[in-house]
Amino acid sequence: MLGAIALTLSYPPFPLPVVSFFAVTPAVLLVRQAMLEANPRTAFRWGWWYGLVTNALVLYWMVVALWHFTPLSALGYLGTIAIIGLLTGVMFWFVVRIRLAAPAVPVWVVFPVAWTALEWLIGHLGDVRFPWLGLGTSLADAPVLIQWADIAGARGVTLWVAWCNVMIVEAFVDVRRASYVVRRVGPVIVTLVLALAYGVWRMKTLPVRDVGVIGMIQPNEGFSEKWNPSHADSAMNTLLSLSHGLMTRAPRPQLLVWPEAAVPGYFLDHPQWERMIASLVRENGIPLLTGGLNAEPQPPPAQGYRIYNAVFYYDSTGDRTRYPIYAKHYLVPVTERVPFVPVKLFRAIPGLKNWSGGFRPGGEWSIYTTPIGKLGVVICYESAFEDATRTYRAHGADFFVNITNDAWFGSTSAPAQHASHLVLRAIETRMGVARAANSGITEFVDPWGHAYAGTKLNEAAAIAGMLRTSDVIPPYVRLGDWVGTLVVLLTLGGAGLLLKRRFRP
Repeated sequence: MLGAIALTLSYPPFPLPVVSFFAVTPAVLLVRQAMLEANPRTAFRWGWWYGLVTNALVLYWMVVALWHFTPLSALGYLGTIAIIGLLTGVMFWFVVRIRLAAPAVPVWVVFPVAWTALEWLIGHLGDVRFPWLGLGTSLADAPVLIQWADIAGARGVTLWVAWCNVMIVEAFVDVRRASYVVRRVGPVIVTLVLALAYGVWRMKTLPVRDVGVIGMIQPNEGFSEKWNPSHADSAMNTLLSLSHGLMTRAPRPQLLVWPEAAVPGYFLDHPQWERMIASLVRENGIPLLTGGLNAEPQPPPAQGYRIYNAVFYYDSTGDRTRYPIYAKHYLVPVTERVPFVPVKLFRAIPGLKNWSGGFRPGGEWSIYTTPIGKLGVVICYESAFEDATRTYRAHGADFFVNITNDAWFGSTSAPAQHASHLVLRAIETRMGVARAANSGITEFVDPWGHAYAGTKLNEAAAIAGMLRTSDVIPPYVRLGDWVGTLVVLLTLGGAGLLLKRRFRP
């Protein structure tokens, strides 16, 4: 329970980044106790409970936010924390087994590597991947300490924070030996000073420039209301009204952004909406980027349509036909893409008919050329995937836009958790970010990871501000997730050692 509370307090909306360096100490203590007992099975049992309870508290919003849509959301919540608990149990077991098989390998090596490898695995589980809130993201409120993510990425920060937790535990397990405490705490302090020094230096020397003024609309449409056919025209009128009002204020935007699924239906069914959007853009001469649903006919002999969670770009003349339609790559399990089984089976279950998705994943990363520069788009929780923004940067994007709904989160901690991922994405790529959310948080993030001009939750708003970016291509973009690759290789090497000991004692 202490571990669950500590880990929860280390993440937004709680501005307590110092807790990150102690948040995992309960897990380290559990692993050490299992090692003293030389019992990997005990380690697995404790790891299961630790993973279950900590994620139950951190992800509480999953059941709270979705309960009023369907009580069956509780099953998805329980399934999520149970699977992560199982994987955490395996991680605990692995650490103890490695220590028993190779006592020369210290805990401060094997535990951080295994923890980071587990984080990598959760983000690469196919249609059920869910890389929400890696440990490195817990320092989003202290961007000066994580400027070196432009070298090692969020995974590198995770490895460091996990290592600090282990070293702090080892320093204080025997308080009678002051020299031992110093030897363990000393390296932690040194790395903190180095991270701080690099952060201060990088924030002073990174060349940053103004991109242009971007306007963003936060219509604050209720999640269930938006898809009510009788409310659709009203939702469109809200978007248009807020946009017209923004055009008359200073500073006047050079690019307008509407949030995820802002258009409450298909253009195939509502061609008048497309004409209204084109007219708005043409009259003001300002390009528009908007989220919406895209329906493409199935190739013969199949019938029906392929459905995508998509982004449409209108240039300053109101034309969108010359530009690709970006389709979301990483779809939310169940609500956007039902994994493993046909979506029809889920929709046959009472209570899940309207909350199980049959979206298709996108195939290409689209970069749009606008009057203020080249941009890439990430939709909703694609912001948690580091490879999306890294790909855009590697292919010439100057900045990126994150559009999201977030209305179904309500007033839970999830909107702040969701937005915190962008701090890491901005630092990793040194790109500025414009985030447009249906119900908040709508904000800008600069290349140092500082968020500014943020809106309040659950209120309609229209904001315009200067987005800043950098032209520096950091090592992380060139090297990729090398820390993730390293910890996976080390973990596989450890697994090979255990197999060798198993079959060749």
